[in-house]
Amino acid sequence: MIIGPHLSISGGYKKTVEQALSIGASTFQAFSRNPRGGAAAKIDEDDVSKAVKLMEEHSFGPILIHAPYTLNMAAAKPETYEFAKQCFGDDMRRMEKLPAHLYVFHPGSITTLPYEQGIEQIAQILKEQMIPDSETWVLLETMSGKGSEVGKNFEQLVDILNAVGNAPCRERIGVCIDTCHLFSAGYDIVNHFDEVLDRFDEKIGLNLLKAVHMNDSMNPFASFKDRHAKIGEGKIGFEVLAEIAANSRLQGLPFFLETPQEDISGYADEISRLSKFVEERQRAQKSIDKI
Repeated sequence: MIIGPHLSISGGYKKTVEQALSIGASTFQAFSRNPRGGAAAKIDEDDVSKAVKLMEEHSFGPILIHAPYTLNMAAAKPETYEFAKQCFGDDMRRMEKLPAHLYVFHPGSITTLPYEQGIEQIAQILKEQMIPDSETWVLLETMSGKGSEVGKNFEQLVDILNAVGNAPCRERIGVCIDTCHLFSAGYDIVNHFDEVLDRFDEKIGLNLLKAVHMNDSMNPFASFKDRHAKIGEGKIGFEVLAEIAANSRLQGLPFFLETPQEDISGYADEISRLSKFVEERQRAQKSIDKI
């Protein structure tokens, strides 16, 4: 199982890889820059080189870089839209130098704009700022549906993809599902996760599902609120999330924990419990296959 938590890269990528390995993780997620602002740390090429070597030595999975929360491509205010454009473009250029090829962002929040205009703004930035022939996959995140945010259902993500059209960047745009967000948005992943995957496959295509945010939810089903809980301490529950992690249709995908922890030992416990469940399920399946 490829799984890891959201970690700080303030000490450099090599140190963060070491930290992830120390808690049994095989990947991690990190912000591209200050999540509430626009500052980005200078890239240390020597540090990146050492991190890549360490990742190769330990069969480390793909790292996911998360855009800052302030990035809103669907913004009505020109200055907010311009910041999103500049920030995203800079992140795309930085990704070319980082030991990561997955980048996820919240599609945005439409306030006073017509829906179609907000979607077109998102598509326009993607078409203008994504780098041709890059290895980076840009992932649209499924959202909980609070306020006027975009991405509360699969259809809205399809609208973005359709607005991008046949632009070259379209081949490197995928999706990251978030278990808390799906549950909060009204997708019954507790009782009908396979049907949710069927719907995703029908609307978007499972081939475009590149990562999973593994989070429990503080709020009840279809609450349209975004409050993550520790694995097994929310309304979704450990058994459901473990079954999702073990789902054969998600095999090989990286899972990222964004649960509220006091320290990284909490992540170590979640990684251990989920990994053990997946390993036991896989062993059981192999035994059945031999019969």
